[in-house]
Amino acid sequence: MYTVVLVRQRRQGGIGLGPSGNGITMSTVNIYERTVDHFLAPILSFLRDSAVSEIMVNSHDEIYVERGGRLERTEARFEDADSLMSAVNNVLQFTGKRLTNENPLVDSRLPDGSRVHVILPPLSRRGVCMTIRKFAKVNFSAQHLLELGAWTPQVMEYIKTCVLAEKNILVTGGTSSGKTSLLNVLSGFIPAHQRIVTIEDSSELELQQDHVISLETRQPDRWGRGAVGISQLFRGSLRLRPDRIIIGEVRGGEALDVIQAMTSGHAGSMSTLHANMALDALNRLETMAMMNKVELPLHALRSQIASAIDVIVQVTRFTDGRRALTQVSEVLPLGEDGRYRLQDMFVYKLLEGQAGRLGVGKLAHTGARSSFRDEPKVRVLRDSWGLTQTIFLADD
Repeated sequence: MYTVVLVRQRRQGGIGLGPSGNGITMSTVNIYERTVDHFLAPILSFLRDSAVSEIMVNSHDEIYVERGGRLERTEARFEDADSLMSAVNNVLQFTGKRLTNENPLVDSRLPDGSRVHVILPPLSRRGVCMTIRKFAKVNFSAQHLLELGAWTPQVMEYIKTCVLAEKNILVTGGTSSGKTSLLNVLSGFIPAHQRIVTIEDSSELELQQDHVISLETRQPDRWGRGAVGISQLFRGSLRLRPDRIIIGEVRGGEALDVIQAMTSGHAGSMSTLHANMALDALNRLETMAMMNKVELPLHALRSQIASAIDVIVQVTRFTDGRRALTQVSEVLPLGEDGRYRLQDMFVYKLLEGQAGRLGVGKLAHTGARSSFRDEPKVRVLRDSWGLTQTIFLADD
């Protein structure tokens, strides 16, 4: 098994902090890059191939990639299981994380920002399993999404208005549907003078603003000490004077902290969530909030969720690899029966005569008027309305 020892440079007053946030100086980042390149040599060509979006190492001798939205098995392989484990250990060094029997699942990232997830045996029955979600070299923009057909000018203007009006937005979708990329795009609508705090398990967000504070969770050490989760970071972020809080993904009991903050004056927050439909997202958020140790009556919890989330943006990945927005909905107050209510603003419709072409279509306005149209924060933006004037036209 290969071993690499990296020396951290000490500066006066302590260890210099680099981009990984774990005491790594900028001068050692290049060392990590060269070291990782060495140990990941069998898959290095895929890491450098812009057409490849994901690399899946099922075992040392079975490697798949996603290229152009489709999976394909490659001829690449690591020399043996020890070589793969050495590569994994060196990848984890960049973020100061470790795999142990007590902690057999780890999220990390490469120096270029690509996300890495590793699972140890016996959880992975065939040996060490590693998946790399590559960091997009090209930052998507609102205009780029228009060119790709992922949304329409009217949808873009509607969502931009919601961001400027400080509506809480939840981006939902399946695995690899483009939730994080869309969140990056939406952040571009946030005014430049506002202070943004991001919270993530493993840093992926690449926001377009200058004033961004990035927080990242920390795993426990070998003795089970020092863990810092999203809930703790979220509560700490409230003391950082944020104008906006963006959470990379809501996954567990921290959902209740997020909901309560959104309903107590921290407007304009954004996050992502795995869900197949907008209504499913609210139900999942409810389930995760119930994982918190704080117990709330179900009706009270649902009322808080309905009050906290303003807009749900659904992203879908099609079978041919295309990704697009397929539903944009506003969350309404609970119904008399205590159930969630949504108002679809835009839904994905097949283009006329295209029914046989893998669901080719685009978002279309449902004709509904926004439930926010009478709010002051929305009405002061009326000079920017063009394509959405009828949507936000107030009841005078």
